[in-house]
Amino acid sequence: MNIFKNFQNNIKDIITALSDAGKLPADLELKNITTEAPRDASHGDIATNAAMVLVKQAKMKPRDIAQLIEGELIKIDTVESVEIAGPGFINIRLNADFIQNQISEILDQGLDYGRSDLGANEKVNVEYVSVNPTGPLHVGHCRGAVFGDALATLLDHVGYDVTREYYINDAGGQIDVLARSAYLRYLEALGEVVGEIPEGLYPGAYLIPVGEALAARDGDKWKDRDESEWLLPVRSFATDAMMNLIREDLNTLDIQHDVFFSELSLHENGGIQKGLEQLEEKGLIYTGVLEPPKGKLPDDWEERPQTLFKSTDFGDDVDRALKKSDGAWTYFAADVAYHSDKVSRGFNTMIDVWGADHGGYVKRVQSVITALSDGKAELDVRLCQMVKLLRDGEPVKMSKRSGNFITLRDIVDEVGKDVVRFIMLTRKNDASLEFDFTKVTEQSKDNPVFYVQYGYARVSSVMKKAAAAFADLDISEVSLAKADLSLLNDESELKLIKTMVNWPRIVESAALAYEPHRISYYLYDLASEFHALWNKGNDRVDLRFIIDNNKQVTLSRLAMIKAFSKIIASGLNILGVEPLDEM
Repeated sequence: MNIFKNFQNNIKDIITALSDAGKLPADLELKNITTEAPRDASHGDIATNAAMVLVKQAKMKPRDIAQLIEGELIKIDTVESVEIAGPGFINIRLNADFIQNQISEILDQGLDYGRSDLGANEKVNVEYVSVNPTGPLHVGHCRGAVFGDALATLLDHVGYDVTREYYINDAGGQIDVLARSAYLRYLEALGEVVGEIPEGLYPGAYLIPVGEALAARDGDKWKDRDESEWLLPVRSFATDAMMNLIREDLNTLDIQHDVFFSELSLHENGGIQKGLEQLEEKGLIYTGVLEPPKGKLPDDWEERPQTLFKSTDFGDDVDRALKKSDGAWTYFAADVAYHSDKVSRGFNTMIDVWGADHGGYVKRVQSVITALSDGKAELDVRLCQMVKLLRDGEPVKMSKRSGNFITLRDIVDEVGKDVVRFIMLTRKNDASLEFDFTKVTEQSKDNPVFYVQYGYARVSSVMKKAAAAFADLDISEVSLAKADLSLLNDESELKLIKTMVNWPRIVESAALAYEPHRISYYLYDLASEFHALWNKGNDRVDLRFIIDNNKQVTLSRLAMIKAFSKIIASGLNILGVEPLDEM
């Protein structure tokens, strides 16, 4: 049960009833009414801005509106008291037995507690990673990969029909560079001495096995051929090899995509022309001359007629070119076609996860989505800042495997998937993030992934000890849900339960904001409440989870911490982190 959503609906019903009774004006707009946990727990359990929202519409003083709502809220059985604070905020305190009984619901629903139908099965496309297939994934890609995957899982958790997608940039000039680099490794595999890799090609050792595999398949077939003969077959072979490498890298983080969409396919099947025809039919493509870029002119800039898209009609700074001077399509033209394909597949909600260096590209692609869908579809771009790798506060040296950067595999091999995934979600995606190999493996409160997993492991340990302490003790979730929860009346116990009950609201708010880092924040706070209660039990025997001479109190506390562990497991599952029984 999402008690916050329930009370939000109750408050809206109360306002409607007050309008029907003539105590408030009719036809009030209620969509901006919210319910949430008060920042200061001493103020109550639920706070609402209802009275403040209605002030202008009702043309009444906020406290007068609040008093009308207060008089009806207090009639609800589960409400202990209602208080009007400040100019008209309403704080609600719930009955202790209502809070305590939420434990049974958590145990009944298990890992499904917090799931909802918020998304109403709406189709959502989440495109993430989409790295050029020219080498292994590096730490910057790692953050976007984890963020996109966790966001997709979060949206699925609240009822969206999510498609995870990877856009393969396999049609640009960088793929020709890859082919030439792989060809050198191919010659090397055939016994030639290639020496130092020339500037402009990819020097990483990851291409050595690619060259060896090509030599094993084709022998010396391409050895003395002109580039025009070997470029395309080597290009195709190397691209496939790189995509296999990227999939393997993603698998180390337990990331799988539903769709891998090839940019090259758009060039080969006329997809680009098809996408642009839709814009032409809407009168949004023309031939014109762009103004020169502001500031210093690029060396290759020339004033010339170009095929342009009227992106300024949709809020962009300038219209955007669709063709290069040599008549080839621009990258933007391919993006037009690709997102046109997404719209044709029925996605009205699209989320792209890009690196922060692509920020200037956002508006033009959003304008295309608006144009192609007549405003029915929306693109939300989430930019991920780079990650700074440290060891004891000092920058980490480059990877030998890649040649010039730290690979994703290097990080996962050293600290493990769970640490990488959790730490990558401890900051908002557009905030900078430091990843210190020393700190992320510490077993301390300062290491959030350890602190959260340790809470789950402690519950597993307590359950084993309880089974040993009491003969024939039934600690199944069905049995624990029937425990006498009224025995959970210490302030610290109630505080833990109230934090647990906040979980469904946290999940929905994180999903609506596209911010999976809220889940990691919440899990850390929840774990903190649990560990605080554990430490309190070290000082007070009567607050320990297992009371040797009191089976009923023990069962009630086991129910509470089992419910806690279910929420921890559910949250970790969203983040893609495994809950551990032992540490």
